[in-house]
Amino acid sequence: MAMAGLYRRLLPSPPSVDFASSHGKQLFLEAIQNGTMENFYRLVSYFQTQSEPAFCGLASLSMVLNALAIDPGRKWKGPWRWFDESMLDCCESLETVKARGISFGKLVCLAHCAGAKVDAFHASQSSINDFRKYVIKCSTSDDCHVISSYHRAALKQTGTGHFSPIGGYHIGKDMALILDVARFKYPPHWVPLKLLWEGMNYVDESTGQSRGFMLISRPHREPGMLYTLSCKHESWNSIAKFLMDDVPVLLKSEDVKDIHKVLSVIFTSLPSNFEEFIKWVAEIRRREDGDSSLSAEEKTRLTVKEEVLQQVQETMLFKHVSSFLSSSCGRQTVTSGDGDTLPVIAASVCCQGAEILDGKLSSPAAAYCCPETCTKCWKAEDDKSITMVSGIVVNGNTEQGVDVFIPSSGKLCCTCSSKKNISMHPASTDVLTVLILSLPSTTWAGITDEKLMREIHDLVSTENLSTLLQEEVLHLRNQLHILKRCQEGKVDQDLGAPSS
Repeated sequence: MAMAGLYRRLLPSPPSVDFASSHGKQLFLEAIQNGTMENFYRLVSYFQTQSEPAFCGLASLSMVLNALAIDPGRKWKGPWRWFDESMLDCCESLETVKARGISFGKLVCLAHCAGAKVDAFHASQSSINDFRKYVIKCSTSDDCHVISSYHRAALKQTGTGHFSPIGGYHIGKDMALILDVARFKYPPHWVPLKLLWEGMNYVDESTGQSRGFMLISRPHREPGMLYTLSCKHESWNSIAKFLMDDVPVLLKSEDVKDIHKVLSVIFTSLPSNFEEFIKWVAEIRRREDGDSSLSAEEKTRLTVKEEVLQQVQETMLFKHVSSFLSSSCGRQTVTSGDGDTLPVIAASVCCQGAEILDGKLSSPAAAYCCPETCTKCWKAEDDKSITMVSGIVVNGNTEQGVDVFIPSSGKLCCTCSSKKNISMHPASTDVLTVLILSLPSTTWAGITDEKLMREIHDLVSTENLSTLLQEEVLHLRNQLHILKRCQEGKVDQDLGAPSS
């Protein structure tokens, strides 16, 4: 019986030139000689086919993020951290993308959330000369890549809007190499830059904006080493709105005269589930993945986390938050209880880690539990103290050992218990301090007391923070801006990097 369906499409040539054709090979060799194929090698090493007909944007982005060696900070499958289309669901749900695709602005949002440095441009707000300049810039190096959003009709191809990375450039012919992620449809191909530019000038009917291009590069340091904002919880949009919109209004309407009152206004109004919004970035591993020793990579990340934590606790704002939380008002406002004890936190993290390592999502039918944790401390080769919490995670009839490495700025004795009250990171004081630091500078504009305004500025100004903490805070602040733009549906109108 005949099988309905399509097997590939014939690439319209001209205007395109099949990469594998004799002409395409000649263009490739000439571009290599001219030094404009430097980005090709890393990109082709991670070239992938989109897993769904509408996942061209997600496939292009995951391909570029992996080519730039940006660490996603969470597991893909087994013990491996790796970008995959299924992990790019922050600014738009995968089900929505599967049904309708993703807009240019929301893909830019995803790239920001994934930790990349992004410069994005609508074609209507740029020029072909600027586009050519950026294509040449990325084609002559391997530390940046261009993703183009264009309409296939400009290239006489079937279909409508599409995303794909640009894998090289031919100066003499003014042609770009499209590494088409819809490999089931068209092979990689060379296209005249002028026609590609015309394709980017088509208006996306879903947003009313022209398509465009984005320049993606690696930040000088992995962002979010200790904290990150999460849009996994269903209430993330209301929490983002509270922090960006409601807090400034509350501070303006209240008669705030000192720091204690400012903290009281914010903390007494915090949504009850705000802890689901700001997350601790934990280091986990399956116990059989290694002994108690740390790899050089693990040591580096743990050292950075500890430095960031120490810098948080050295700020004057941390001292004010600690003072407020120790007061009767603070204890009633933010109840940490067992939530700040290391065994309880570690048990939860061990369970989440086991789920990630197994490549599974938790469900009532297959719940993970960690009845006991054991805290261990030892001296590393460099005489540095290391704290690790080990847990036995049970799932039905199976169990596995999971280790969690804890950044600590203090000393801790070795204990094994599921109820021992050990106050350790991440504590409410640390989290709330970082949350206040991450609020935009406009938050405090409504405070009328000039002396208090100066004091607030001295406490929260990023200029007064140590370098690592400054980068951490700016990353969180940028995440907050991005999530707020997503919540307002403004990511396609405003492509600029969030202000600091």
